[in-house]
Amino acid sequence: MADTYDCSDPDQRAAGLDAAAAAIAAGDLVLLPTDTVYGVAADAFTPAAVTRLLTAKNRGRAMPVPVLVGEASTLAGLVTVIPPVAHDLAEAFWPGGLTLVLEHAPSLAWDLGDSEGTVAVRLPDDDLARELLRRTGPLAVSSANRSGRPAATSAAEADQQLGTRAAVLLDGGARGGSGASTIVDCTGPAPRLLRVGAVSLARLQEVVPALTDD
Repeated sequence: MADTYDCSDPDQRAAGLDAAAAAIAAGDLVLLPTDTVYGVAADAFTPAAVTRLLTAKNRGRAMPVPVLVGEASTLAGLVTVIPPVAHDLAEAFWPGGLTLVLEHAPSLAWDLGDSEGTVAVRLPDDDLARELLRRTGPLAVSSANRSGRPAATSAAEADQQLGTRAAVLLDGGARGGSGASTIVDCTGPAPRLLRVGAVSLARLQEVVPALTDD
């Protein structure tokens, strides 16, 4: 079972972040809260760890794992180019519940699944998650649930579904008020809405009127 840390207690929070960072460095999985739901995290640059994440969720490579970053500035080092629409959307909705799909830099030594040269990136609006991300660098993070089951919105639910597969569980209290993140594909000539979630289409179109949900 995962070592659980109650992050409402400052001492446990500090110890939990240390343990989580060490687990990520060792190639293990970590369960953590985000601003949407609880996630299961692995080092984005350790293919074996990402494979362990996919196996834990019983999820195939056809659904590549998204990447969370701790600062918006990190995005530039992960992708070939940041299109103006992606820049505008990130400026308007980051940190928050918006995931951007972009072409990743070919030099990066990672394997997130059958991504066909793209990566889905998000900057979460959660202090605990971002503090860990600042220590570890970009993390491959998927919702903390077995494939086909509801996403975990509490530490207890995350533990019940994936606790035996993770080394550390950071308990940050209940999550899930805003639902899953919205996903926008920025790799084509016009941005496309792939999934509606925490950010509505109407709000996105206030920033990028050309965005479609076709």
